[in-house]
Amino acid sequence: MHTVHIDRLKLTDFRNHPTTTIDVDERHVVIFGENGAGKTNILEAVSFLSPGRGMRRAAYDQIGRASTSGAWTVFARLNGPNDEVSIGTGLQQTALGVETQRKVHINGAQARTSDALLEHSRILWLTPSMDGLFTGPAGDRRRFLDRMVLAVDPTHGRRVSDFEKTMRARNKLLAEPYPDAQWLDANEAQLAELGVAVASARHEMVSLLSRSIVENNDPDSPFPDAVVTLSGSLESEIGEISASDLEDEYLDRLKSSRSIDARAGRTLEGPHRSDLVVQHRPKAMSASQCSTGEQKALLIGLLLAHARLVGEMAGFTPILLLDEVAAHLDEGRRAALYDMISQLGCQAWMTGTDRDLFKALDNSANFLKVADGKVSLE
Repeated sequence: MHTVHIDRLKLTDFRNHPTTTIDVDERHVVIFGENGAGKTNILEAVSFLSPGRGMRRAAYDQIGRASTSGAWTVFARLNGPNDEVSIGTGLQQTALGVETQRKVHINGAQARTSDALLEHSRILWLTPSMDGLFTGPAGDRRRFLDRMVLAVDPTHGRRVSDFEKTMRARNKLLAEPYPDAQWLDANEAQLAELGVAVASARHEMVSLLSRSIVENNDPDSPFPDAVVTLSGSLESEIGEISASDLEDEYLDRLKSSRSIDARAGRTLEGPHRSDLVVQHRPKAMSASQCSTGEQKALLIGLLLAHARLVGEMAGFTPILLLDEVAAHLDEGRRAALYDMISQLGCQAWMTGTDRDLFKALDNSANFLKVADGKVSLE
């Protein structure tokens, strides 16, 4: 398996970083400093080396440094499956103003879509905002699962986007007094096809992840195994009938529910209503009922299991972004986490307010101190 690591990262007008250049080696990267110094901003910049809106899901026009035009760039030099590669992304300043969609350049050539980034790196992250994943709305868990799928299936993001776009078009048609029957039939046929494809991709990821968790079970791990399943009307039938039959069945449901959905103002059935169900395997307890500490340990365990799976399927190791994770763990669990990441062969970028939180890493990390958007290598 190829290992992937970043050895240069350069930010220009990104958040509170006017111009920041970071040169590191293949070891982990520890970023420490006071709150508000700009640590998480560096991780967010790395997250833009994958498709989508980054780990904060921010609007692109809200990322540029305050009191500037709004343009921003992230440049990275990676070593991985395709040897050394240079990647640039951001919003560019043009004669007509700042662009609204970020461009991606790989070795100087513009990529057709950001999906091309997945040929060179897979970026996985864990942030404090994800601490309420198991108790929050189902939509958060669907997005979490979709990011998991996207890390091994570059086409999944487009499928989800197309499904949501088609569903909004159906809702708009149903809101009309006399919707065009032909348009509605065509829309629902497309919606059924996309819906089954989205549900199937999620179902496959959950199956693969579950198998990997069982095969790599370690009863002594401080991060307990999770039992992961999907709930949803489509998901429950995957494997029971063929995909084409499931599409026909979903299409029939969509047609028969038109009047109900019209009154509700939305489509009431489909993969946009499914949920990721997680249990604490050793305790046979729903994750939502576990303590805060147990939920954090479960989440870390899921991330590590997913990182292992991504590496096996992609043929190269992912890069991990761990924002303020160490602060919630005792010394023993911190040391275990660092050891497990190293065993996976991943380069991890980690943040914390105190350098001592990472002392178990010893000489296996680059240490960067951040203050007021300025970075110094220690």
